[in-house]
Amino acid sequence: MKEYPMTFREFIKRFPDEQHCRDYLYELRFSDGFVCPKCSHDKHWKIGELLFECAKCGRQTSVIAGTIFQDTRKPLMDWFIGIWWLSTMKTGASALGLQQVLGLKSYQTSWTWLHKIRKALVNPNRSKLLGTVEIDETIIGGVATGKRGRGAENKVLVIIAAELNGKKIGRCRMGIISDASSDSIHPFIIENIETDSTLITDGWRGYNGIEKKGFSRKIHVQKTNPNQEELLPHIHLIASLLKRWLLGTLHGAVESQHLQSYLDEYVFRFNRRKSAQRGLLFYRVLESAMQTKTITYEELTDHKI
Repeated sequence: MKEYPMTFREFIKRFPDEQHCRDYLYELRFSDGFVCPKCSHDKHWKIGELLFECAKCGRQTSVIAGTIFQDTRKPLMDWFIGIWWLSTMKTGASALGLQQVLGLKSYQTSWTWLHKIRKALVNPNRSKLLGTVEIDETIIGGVATGKRGRGAENKVLVIIAAELNGKKIGRCRMGIISDASSDSIHPFIIENIETDSTLITDGWRGYNGIEKKGFSRKIHVQKTNPNQEELLPHIHLIASLLKRWLLGTLHGAVESQHLQSYLDEYVFRFNRRKSAQRGLLFYRVLESAMQTKTITYEELTDHKI
């Protein structure tokens, strides 16, 4: 499990067929050997390619149940190639690009797969930001007017937080919020940043009271000729790069109901921008995919995510 292929040639050598892919997923799910999720018995027998039956209680357990691969009719090797392609490329992924890489006949299939994989980019066990964290909001969907976009109509408000390591930017987090009130901002902070961290914000009232929830706060205010980019330069740099990435990858055609998915992909890439172990990124996504429930095309198009 510690083998991380570094090139596509090494990747193909490591996963030449379906059996190698199935065995790898089995190791990810049952790293210490099979244990029945119902009765904790370890004796079992294999049924088919991905199903195991407990010798004690008869419970049948699929290796891919409860993962993004559940109910797939396509080869696991196609999924592995798709995950490798997305996790190792340095630019954004598109459904058309995935369709071409895998030779899929259906654009709908590649689009759905890409959203499934994007869900797995958010590790459920990821650690929160900590230390000194700069935080602010930005508008996605065009240039805002008045009130710096807070409350602007027909646009999406995105909040961004980034760790600061001296003058360098560390990890970041992004989320969609309905408005810039404390009812929207505070839950994002609590979910994504460790208490006892120091938050650097502007003077917006939506951040008021966050000190009572275990955070320190430094307020940056420029009284004359206020320039938000000078007040919070790291966040505005990230926001600028994000908008450029969305424009270059998706040509600006981002539906608001799927924007969080694209933000998650950008955060994944940004936080690993200096990683030299591309094979390790593939492993991390695959590991997370085994802990991420699948989502159907119908759910995606009905906006139930």
